[in-house]
Amino acid sequence: MKRWITLLPLGALLLALALFGLFALGRNTRIEPNAMVDKPAPELMAPLLEGGPPLALSTQIQGPALVNLFASWCPPCAAESPYLMGLKAQGVRIVGVAEKDKPAATAQFLTRWGDPFAVVLNDAKGRATIDFGATGLPETFVVDSKGMIVGKHTGPLENQDQVDALLAKLAAAR
Repeated sequence: MKRWITLLPLGALLLALALFGLFALGRNTRIEPNAMVDKPAPELMAPLLEGGPPLALSTQIQGPALVNLFASWCPPCAAESPYLMGLKAQGVRIVGVAEKDKPAATAQFLTRWGDPFAVVLNDAKGRATIDFGATGLPETFVVDSKGMIVGKHTGPLENQDQVDALLAKLAAAR
């Protein structure tokens, strides 16, 4: 009888591992990089970088625009700055969402690398990354005038071909 009692915890542990294994095998672990394309942009509420009450992201998009998730602590975000500045120079409206960042650090980042944004929302808790289904920073979303995500670029903009692809999606969104 003592032997049975001493094997009971081991049996429970093996049963728990088997159930966990069955659950894990049944899960879809694939990352869907374009999961939010053709879906409405999330209704993120966040204050402006300068402060104030939370605003709805949808009120800041105002027609076809890009939504760029970035952070001051993100080296690839700095690397894509010249491309975002070029888009701004072409008249593209870009809404920035600073993820898990302090406003002072974001302001310093924008002073150093340039500010391509029409407006910057301060998402201190990082909800946008989750709500947009982002896999990392930076990520740029093309949002049409109806608030639908019609395109996405994952990672930093690194060349003119990527910029042209975003411009084509923006033109189609008009």
